[in-house]
Amino acid sequence: MKKKEFQYLNPTKFGSIKEMLEIAQKEVPEKIAFKYRVDGDNIESVTYSDFIRRTRAIGSELRKMGFGDKHIALVGDNSYKWITVYLAVLNSPGVFVPIDKELPFDSVVRIVNDSDSEIMFFSKKFEKDITENLDKLPGIKYFVRLDQAEENDNFLSYEKLSERGQALLDSGYTEYLDNVNDIEQMRLLVYTSGTTGLAKGVMLSEKNLVSVIYHGLRVETIYETCLSVLPYHHTYEAVIGILVSLHHHSTICINDSLRNTLKNLQEFKPEYIFLVPAFADSFYNRIWASAEKSGKDKMLKVLIKFSNTLLKMGIDLRRILFKSVLSAFGGELKQIVAGGAPIRPEIGALFNSIGIPLINGYGITECSPLVSVNRLDDNVLESVGYPLPCAEVRIDNPVDGIGEICVKSPTVMMGYYKKPEENEKVLRDGWFYTGDYGKIDSEGRIYITGRKKNIIVLTNGKNIYPEEIEEYIMNSPLVSEVVVFSEKNQDGEEVALCAEVFPNMDKVKQDNIEDILSAVKAEVKLACQPLPPYKHIKTVTVRQTEFEKTTSKKIKRDSVGK
Repeated sequence: MKKKEFQYLNPTKFGSIKEMLEIAQKEVPEKIAFKYRVDGDNIESVTYSDFIRRTRAIGSELRKMGFGDKHIALVGDNSYKWITVYLAVLNSPGVFVPIDKELPFDSVVRIVNDSDSEIMFFSKKFEKDITENLDKLPGIKYFVRLDQAEENDNFLSYEKLSERGQALLDSGYTEYLDNVNDIEQMRLLVYTSGTTGLAKGVMLSEKNLVSVIYHGLRVETIYETCLSVLPYHHTYEAVIGILVSLHHHSTICINDSLRNTLKNLQEFKPEYIFLVPAFADSFYNRIWASAEKSGKDKMLKVLIKFSNTLLKMGIDLRRILFKSVLSAFGGELKQIVAGGAPIRPEIGALFNSIGIPLINGYGITECSPLVSVNRLDDNVLESVGYPLPCAEVRIDNPVDGIGEICVKSPTVMMGYYKKPEENEKVLRDGWFYTGDYGKIDSEGRIYITGRKKNIIVLTNGKNIYPEEIEEYIMNSPLVSEVVVFSEKNQDGEEVALCAEVFPNMDKVKQDNIEDILSAVKAEVKLACQPLPPYKHIKTVTVRQTEFEKTTSKKIKRDSVGK
């Protein structure tokens, strides 16, 4: 295989998060680092210098309190405060534990306890659950309110904690500033769903993060302003969206809510944005719906054909020809980088045609998360691009070129937290076995041909492990066997969850159940209540016989849902 040669970009090298921030402080202290809404339509701007000082204040106070090297959890909405805590901990010997705010609270509790966190930052919506379940969080010494000023007992305020840190800095306190981290140590502990129904903590070292930031910037063009949309607990946004942008010294505009995304595109006029394909789908549909409503859909198709012809001749008039379409995205958008699910080719083709290249990549939390990405000068829509320059990727046991994707890279995780048996399954001889299946072409591009053995990837980028949901459903005495699978639309995208159930016929007879389907549906709905909405079952079917099984008595999933 002869790999394609590229001219790599040349970002500034750095060896730690501390050095990354010091470079920003030296080079762009007065540049705007963040913009975000406050009190409705008012826009707050924060310089790099002020942002770095805030992270140092928080880090100093945490260290003074004795928690500089502890595990610190945060559950809450995307916000500037979220990011300041995140960077304060990354720049310390401590470990940051981001938690999905959409999880049921009992799952939040499990993660907090499993992660050995000793401080928990939280947004207002979790106040009631936390105060009513203090006995379930015995390891937490202090709870820090992100949105409220009052302090009582072991409940602290973010603002007052930050103020105390500012005072420490003003008084000459330097213990936090003088700290030098061991970059081989864990700095980020991210919980990702496992097939057993219990989330696994992915341990990412500072070296992992530094490697993916630097090498990501070597292959991907980044501009001056971005809109930060995806949830911050997700490694894609936390590392690629935030850390990569910070090292490039971009201005990060924080999207306050999904419903305001188009409004914020207009307000902040970003040049690039990181998304999951579901957003691209939505934008695609809006473009055509708007064109059809105004009677300009035929003209748009003619312009696209005309523009693409000009492009082949080396003439690029896209930003002129499609000015009205581009204005809906703020008028300055130059690139969308997508990951988390496959992109429909026609969607990528439209965005490329109108002058907003849609770049797809492949990532997994265990790889910090980036493995490969397409390039502006070589964007093959069917592919997830080329591996990062620091990564080796191979296909294990290929059949007709297709096999399990394995990665060797300084971006590969340290392992799963407190799960040595799981580590032995996926980390072997320096290689990480992703469980994803694909192929590599003659020039080194990666193609994903199938996700993990049973994984369901919805169009919103959510990874669903069916076994987790099945475990909940199997708690019902009315269910003997169940398989969860996906409903697909005409484009082959996985859009909803379905469950096929073989009922416990003894229970049916015992309870004299006549309408078995209705009874099973009710049980499935009840069983899924503790799960986030995107894991709820849309369609339930009942079968008359047991599922076909292998010789080891495992259900043959391939025949289900066909």
